[in-house]
Amino acid sequence: MSLEVNGEELTLDPSGGFYWPAERTLVCADLHFEKGSSFARRGQFLPPYDTRETLKRVGALIARHRPARMIALGDSFHDREAADRLDDEERATLKRLAEGIEWIWIAGNHDPAPPAWLGGLVTEEIAIGGLVFRHEPSSERQRGEVAGHLHPCATVVMRGRALRRRCFVSDGFRVVVPAFGAYTGGLDVEETAISSLFPDAFLTYLLGARRVYAVATTKDAHKFWRKRSEEIQPSRTARSTVETP
Repeated sequence: MSLEVNGEELTLDPSGGFYWPAERTLVCADLHFEKGSSFARRGQFLPPYDTRETLKRVGALIARHRPARMIALGDSFHDREAADRLDDEERATLKRLAEGIEWIWIAGNHDPAPPAWLGGLVTEEIAIGGLVFRHEPSSERQRGEVAGHLHPCATVVMRGRALRRRCFVSDGFRVVVPAFGAYTGGLDVEETAISSLFPDAFLTYLLGARRVYAVATTKDAHKFWRKRSEEIQPSRTARSTVETP
């Protein structure tokens, strides 16, 4: 699935990241490494495998697109001490994934100072071509803004069944990227924090198991309509994939 933002064509990946072919750049948001161990420290015990699962998915994304540059849009670590809780294998995996790739770590509200041993560039935001990458979306409409932070999700109803999926949200001027981490939750696109970013109509791009599905909505809509165009109207096979992701 392709998405044009401020004149730049992006390839949306069903994993929740996207590839920018013109810049050979891969982008994902809100990895939240060590969220499980953070919860455990507060007495809420979850299976402690979220970091490895997220790293596995990042590795698959890199292998699929073979980028020259990787941008992580902030909140890569769930808290300021999360990097210290990575075990030796997880650290080695991170370093291996960084080999031969320019990494840019955007600072987030959970990790305002990612650890220096990660390598690469750490910055609050960066402009490349027609896009500006930052963690939190600006309250002002800015062309080419690419942000995370809000963990967008949307719900579609098909044949009487409600299906909630992570999604990209865009009006062609800016895009909010879904959370990538294994234990990340989601905020519905109809919530004010997301819908207020788009003064007119926008599209949600729901993540399926094998493809991304574009769904049209408007700011005040309470239901979604699948956008009717030959490019994005799913086949019967594609619809079955959404129903059983």
